[in-house]
Amino acid sequence: MRRVYERVIEEHLEQNRQMLFLMGPRQVGKTTTSLEASSLNPNHYYFNWDNQAHRLLIIAGQEAVAKQMQLHILRDKIPIVVFDEIHKFSHWKDFLKGFFDVYGSLVKIIVTGSARLDILNFGGDSMMGRYFLYRLHPLSIRELIDPMISDKEIRNPIQISDEDLESLLTFGGFPEPFLQKNSRFYNRWKKLRLKQLFQEDLSDISNIQEIGQLQILTDLLREQAAQLLNFSELAKKVRISGETARRWIDTLKALYYCFTIQPWTANISRSLLKEPKLYLWDWSIIENKGQKLENFIASHLLKAIHFWTDRGFGDYGLYFLRDKEKREVDFLVTKDGKPWFLVEVKASANGGLSKSLFYFQEQTVASHAFQVVFDLPFVNQNCFSHHKPIIVPASTFLSQFV
Repeated sequence: MRRVYERVIEEHLEQNRQMLFLMGPRQVGKTTTSLEASSLNPNHYYFNWDNQAHRLLIIAGQEAVAKQMQLHILRDKIPIVVFDEIHKFSHWKDFLKGFFDVYGSLVKIIVTGSARLDILNFGGDSMMGRYFLYRLHPLSIRELIDPMISDKEIRNPIQISDEDLESLLTFGGFPEPFLQKNSRFYNRWKKLRLKQLFQEDLSDISNIQEIGQLQILTDLLREQAAQLLNFSELAKKVRISGETARRWIDTLKALYYCFTIQPWTANISRSLLKEPKLYLWDWSIIENKGQKLENFIASHLLKAIHFWTDRGFGDYGLYFLRDKEKREVDFLVTKDGKPWFLVEVKASANGGLSKSLFYFQEQTVASHAFQVVFDLPFVNQNCFSHHKPIIVPASTFLSQFV
């Protein structure tokens, strides 16, 4: 399967000298994608910290790795090297900084890793200006239909097959279960992924000992997907403090189990004090249909704003809208701090347009307002040519961006 991120990697390697950092959940395809993109170059190398021989070579230092890659020999093409899971090396930042500073003109560098790199604050002054970050997401409608990159955010719609759309909703966007399309495989894969989360990934970034209580918390979060987070209520159910609940959820966010979005307000500090809404990276494990459909849209929108931001189109944000009168719209996408388009999610077109879309479009002056529904067939029309609130099929709307 070709991923859109392969083209992103190829574009980066052609245009930039900086290291490419590719972040994303376990089993989302970071290693496969980086190897597929780099294999187009005959001079490509791969070092995985979990491989004992590779680990000993990295520990030996930058010169040892450069010698192994024969960087002292002139090549037709500049070599490419992939460092996988190197963040497990306690001195990984010093290693990469030194390697880039000495050999950056002789080799293109790709670094892949999980959210643990975010937790470890891999940026900072020591790495400033030496890398560009790209966030790899699960499969989406547009990527399945047309895994090509574009120089604009919004593209013309393309129809996805009913079978692929249903499989994406049922098995999720992680490549292996989606490609298998087999319930028995999916159930085993899902169980293994959660086991790895609790037994391997968690121990790498935290000293949380109460694994049983944390598992209870993840079950509760699955039930509360697409809803406001009430930390005190969750804390009572798990029998932990509210502060511990916040800290554990931050850890689960860093491990790509879930993500949150804040309410939109011009005062960012006020927004951070309010309760966020929570969503899961793997929407397939959500049982409630309405919550799953909203999470499905949220995941597509998060992927889009990360993709656009990482490629340098601007600075994009994802929020929700709610006021004291309890008027609410599920999502607001911003560009460079300004409201761009609103999205309200419904399973059905029955019931007409939400009045809140009209109200909040007037309040935010957003250019577009969509009520995205799942019971209408694909329409080959550009949703973004409309500037007043309009009901649109999910298959049309989601096919217009990555």
